[in-house]
Amino acid sequence: MVEWAADLVARGGLLGVFLLMVAENLFPPMPSEVIMPLAGFAAAEGRLSLPGVILAGIAGSVAGNALWFEAARAYGAVRMRRIAQRFGRHVGLGPETIARAELALRRNGPAAVFLARMMPGLRTGISIPAGLVELPRPVFYVWTALGTAIWTGGLALAGYALGEHFHLVEGWAGPVGAVVMLLVFAMLGWKLWKLRRAA
Repeated sequence: MVEWAADLVARGGLLGVFLLMVAENLFPPMPSEVIMPLAGFAAAEGRLSLPGVILAGIAGSVAGNALWFEAARAYGAVRMRRIAQRFGRHVGLGPETIARAELALRRNGPAAVFLARMMPGLRTGISIPAGLVELPRPVFYVWTALGTAIWTGGLALAGYALGEHFHLVEGWAGPVGAVVMLLVFAMLGWKLWKLRRAA
């Protein structure tokens, strides 16, 4: 699979990086932890420009997430509430739960979208609930682009710095994402604790 990605980057250049990142966010053939360091290595060899690699990675990731967000937004919160009303109680997901989740995402949407871009498994997943609660488009796209810029830019820079050892990035990218996730859960736990004390 890595050879296939390397071939696509070699033949397609920045367009290849863009297409791989779109695909990574639609039906992950391989993670960005492989694609972006590989593209960074290609930039280190002088085959691509590093700013071009980073911009292509950001654009591809935002485009892939936009498809999920817009599809969920078109489906709509109203239909989702109807389904929850009808079937949700059987799986413990009633309208009240949906309403609370919507409120939390509307209130913390920018932070959730931003941080999810650096978390394995949530990078694309957050786009669906964000679309369902109809998070404002400017909020979604700005925070998606910012979070993606940090993640993909960091991966590309690491691949650029490591050169032919770019494959080592994949090993530490997972733990970095896990640390971000732990920090988020710790922050949420602290907020809940403060609310309970105040109550």
